[in-house]
Amino acid sequence: MFDAVKVKNDCVNWIKDFFEENGKGCNAVLGISGGKDSSVAAALCVEALGKDRVIGVLMPCGEQNDIDSAYLLVNHLGIKHYEINIKAAVEGLKSAIPFELSNQSVINISPRIRMATVYAVAQSNNGRVVNTCNLSEDWVGYSTRYGDAAGDFSPLSHLTVQEVRKIGAVLGLPKELVEKVPADGLCGKTDEDNLGFTYAELDRYIRTGEIENLKTKELIDKKHEMNKFKLELMPAFNPNI
Repeated sequence: MFDAVKVKNDCVNWIKDFFEENGKGCNAVLGISGGKDSSVAAALCVEALGKDRVIGVLMPCGEQNDIDSAYLLVNHLGIKHYEINIKAAVEGLKSAIPFELSNQSVINISPRIRMATVYAVAQSNNGRVVNTCNLSEDWVGYSTRYGDAAGDFSPLSHLTVQEVRKIGAVLGLPKELVEKVPADGLCGKTDEDNLGFTYAELDRYIRTGEIENLKTKELIDKKHEMNKFKLELMPAFNPNI
């Protein structure tokens, strides 16, 4: 049985310990989308460090229809925040590349520029960057390497979507943020549309190994195997071995 209160408290203490060992007095800096993951990660950091040591970075790419959700979160927590529009950077990079980019390359430019932006803010504000990926996304590689998959510490990477939502409820976050339909805000589709299965199915399979639809099982297993490399350190040649 998942004990959301205990896990929340343990995570808060883990964040405190991380900063004691890896940046005493530093700030936690993270991208704020207005979805459950950035909301829960930010709230955990506020409880661990205090609101004066958490900085949110809002990064629309041109117009962002749901940016009100991001502002709801930063105002609810009372944290310092910056809105930085990345459209010019994205378009500038795309126009500078002298060939036609693949569709996936175009999709991945925005999250990578967003992470470069978060690191720029962090480095100028005595910060450590919060990774906001959860276990469900990591399990099937639903993240961009060196984009949203990057960070200096990760409070949620061993928690499924359903577990993150339960912790969000314990933290007293607005329900519209915790229960918001997951979407990357870039391609116009929900996460589940892109994945081809629901997070409820995925989370149950991760935690229990149980799944009814064999085609869904095959798809999850395939994505898991194909994307394991995203969670591993970069292979490095060692001439001494």
